[in-house]
Amino acid sequence: MIYLDNAATTMQKPEEVIEAVVQAMHSMGNAGRGAHSASLEASRTIYDTRELLCRFFGGTDPRRLVFTSNSTESLNIAIKGLFEPGDHVITTMLEHNSVLRPLYEMEKRGVELTIIPADKKGVIDYNDIEKAIRPNTKAVVCTHGSNLTGNLVDIERIGKITRKNGLLLVVDASQTAGVFPIDVEKMQIDVLCFTGHKGLLGPQGTGGMYVKEGIQIRPLKSGGSGVQTYSKSHPAEMPTALEAGTMNGHGIAGLHAAVEYIQRTGIDQIRKREQECMRRFYEGVIQVPGVKVYGDFDDMNRCAIVSLNIGDYDSSEVSDELLTEYRISTRPGAHCAPLMHEALGTVEQGAVRFSFSHFTTDEEVDTAIKAIRELAEE
Repeated sequence: MIYLDNAATTMQKPEEVIEAVVQAMHSMGNAGRGAHSASLEASRTIYDTRELLCRFFGGTDPRRLVFTSNSTESLNIAIKGLFEPGDHVITTMLEHNSVLRPLYEMEKRGVELTIIPADKKGVIDYNDIEKAIRPNTKAVVCTHGSNLTGNLVDIERIGKITRKNGLLLVVDASQTAGVFPIDVEKMQIDVLCFTGHKGLLGPQGTGGMYVKEGIQIRPLKSGGSGVQTYSKSHPAEMPTALEAGTMNGHGIAGLHAAVEYIQRTGIDQIRKREQECMRRFYEGVIQVPGVKVYGDFDDMNRCAIVSLNIGDYDSSEVSDELLTEYRISTRPGAHCAPLMHEALGTVEQGAVRFSFSHFTTDEEVDTAIKAIRELAEE
């Protein structure tokens, strides 16, 4: 199988990630729930990974790095824990449902919401963000990279807008963490939400968030914490405040190995290779009659994603043909990005998304190009 669905999850993991998870399952107990060696090993692994990720994202305090199961949980914690009725929040049409649905829920509870439009290439006008600011605006919540078009968002520019206006900036880094450098201080990100199973090359069921000092988030969950057992309230100290229950220690061990692999390989080298695959594929299909590619490719510094359609064919039919006839795995349909499809005019048809890994070979890319050309001819 030629796996080109890395924007959903990176299936090809470094061998050391798999080994770390297996080793952890042989030896790891429950972190913070005992003084025996198995529990202490889990605690050390989680603490070391917390420190590693804090440095990786340019954070200043490892205690502000919280582990979750994925970006969706991180975004739910941030959105439902930061905003109150009467607050105004700004977001964009580029967003995944992991941002949109929690915001819609909060809108029903009295939070005001403004959605910044995108053009036919899926690009926003940053001036629209400033124009949308009101006296009661509390935050901008936005993605760092579109999971549908691959368009990159200038987070540092938005960070300057939010800082100038005294707003919070909550960033969904699902498509960029592990591939693009992220520095929460330089980019002025107040809450960074990330997942472990995509660009970070870790196991599914891992993720987290970095919350800057001074920002208080209401916990989404409460329960066991390993400390303050006789208190009726969940501990307020970070990171315990947002980490109720047993964490995925086995997955976190794999995530630690994954981040070390990224640092050893070089994040710039990983991104360069992914973008080479993307460019090779894009240039191979863009002139094929009947093929329409979505997104802004004027700047090739973007997520390694190419979404397309062939004529009026339903995207699911095309993706099905790619799998059955060519053994190429892609993602068709709406990609949990409904507003982005509205902007692109693809609500009914959807789109076929090709997303590349640094493990993808030139031969695999060329096979995908050949497949699209043959399907378009049919």
